[in-house]
Amino acid sequence: MSELKEFLDRKVQLYNNEQYIETDPIQIPHRFAQKEDIEIAAFLTATITWGQRKSVIKNASLLMDLIDNSPFDFVLNASDNEIQNVRSFVHRTFNGLDCEFFIYSLRNIYKNHNGLEPVFTSGYLLDNSVFSSLKYFRQVFLEIEHPTHAMKHVSDVSSNSAAKRLNMLLRWLVRSDTNGVDFGLWKNIPMSALMLPLDVHAGDVGRALGILSRRQNDWKALEEIMIHLRNFDKTDPVKYDYALFGIGVFENKKSIIF
Repeated sequence: MSELKEFLDRKVQLYNNEQYIETDPIQIPHRFAQKEDIEIAAFLTATITWGQRKSVIKNASLLMDLIDNSPFDFVLNASDNEIQNVRSFVHRTFNGLDCEFFIYSLRNIYKNHNGLEPVFTSGYLLDNSVFSSLKYFRQVFLEIEHPTHAMKHVSDVSSNSAAKRLNMLLRWLVRSDTNGVDFGLWKNIPMSALMLPLDVHAGDVGRALGILSRRQNDWKALEEIMIHLRNFDKTDPVKYDYALFGIGVFENKKSIIF
């Protein structure tokens, strides 16, 4: 395991740098400077982050155009007619009506719950876990009237979902280092509590490395792999997302040698 840790630490150094931003959807929130703009852009981008990365980046850019490249102002102040403009948006199964609801739900969160950070933080503080943070966030996000179809775009950890996109959002907004990729904007959820954004790539590499045995990429698998990642680094375990994802996307995981 010490050799594996050294191997993964080298891969983190390889991929956790500003060049990574150029190929990743995190480039979308990096276009903004204001905290609220960053977190709203990050949330909307993370919501559609599945499928080909080029397609995600293209469609997230289009979505920013539809909300006037002013996420916070649009969420708070756009008229109903202006919000209806997002009905033209589509990314895979996330359609315009879903997008419209997301804008209204974000408005409810910023006007009645003081913003995304307080909602995620309040959930975390219920029992000091990201599981409770994500569970509580979903409850608040769906508290206004919503189309049934939209519910599937907000992961339900109570149903054993690994919540890859929401965990990725938390990595973006909570995790902090000197390399300039993650933002470190949210200070009340500790990095040590973060969970890996477990996707197909990270799961396959984890199994190839022997730190994940469960076949499904669900919350139980996430808990299993996090045991190992926290043994490697208890204060910043999700930094290994860069290693697992990087190997899975940019390298031949079938020829892993460490």
